Amino acid sequence: MLDTHCHIDLYTKPELILAECVKKGFPILSMTNLPSHFERGFPFFQNQNKVRQALGMHPLYAQYHKKEFPKFKSNLVKTSYIGEVGLDFSKDGIDTKDIQIQTFESILNIIGNQKKILSIHSRRAEEEVLNLLKKYKIKNAIFHWYSGRLNLIDEIVEEGYYFSVNPAMTKSMSGRKIISKIPKQFILTETDGPFIDEYNLPIKPGQVQTVITFLAKEWILNEDEVKNIILSNFRKVVDSIK
Repeated sequence: MLDTHCHIDLYTKPELILAECVKKGFPILSMTNLPSHFERGFPFFQNQNKVRQALGMHPLYAQYHKKEFPKFKSNLVKTSYIGEVGLDFSKDGIDTKDIQIQTFESILNIIGNQKKILSIHSRRAEEEVLNLLKKYKIKNAIFHWYSGRLNLIDEIVEEGYYFSVNPAMTKSMSGRKIISKIPKQFILTETDGPFIDEYNLPIKPGQVQTVITFLAKEWILNEDEVKNIILSNFRKVVDSIK
């Protein structure tokens, strides 16, 4: 099933994971944390159809941003998918806030007029991220593992941005409230593998059945109907960059 945010390169055996993804045959977007990581993985992804690699600059890797930014620019032509990018003002990232903002604005400025799809990290910085996306007139963005205010969701939806939901979100009260607030036509699925465990093992790309089951109960639909809605949402996103 559709996975709009995972990290194939961070599994113990990424080549085996990639081969499994290709065999399954459903759309998977694999994030990278730095452009140099994207370059290492590119030879393995460049001939794939449904499994795509995104070009990233993770906010928690801010100490590498200045050195890596030229590689970000030079690799932009190789992919339509940008991620993981964004801001992180949690205790893990607040010390590099200024660097993060500078980098994120530079990225948005470059891609503002290009047909790209962004997967966004926004922990403790949801409003700042939204304001910058609006400032640079970004058309296609997916808020990955959103954990911000419920009343900001309406503003994000008004801009036409999407949310990718993972199994961990269905297991917490705050996550369930967020999912319930998002209109069904703006929901996509993700795993954020391998950072989530399921059945005491790192979750694998595309392993989103827990989300499908939750949404079926939430929307009072059968699971096939839920899958069709999510795939339809994804097609709209992809069609917007054609």
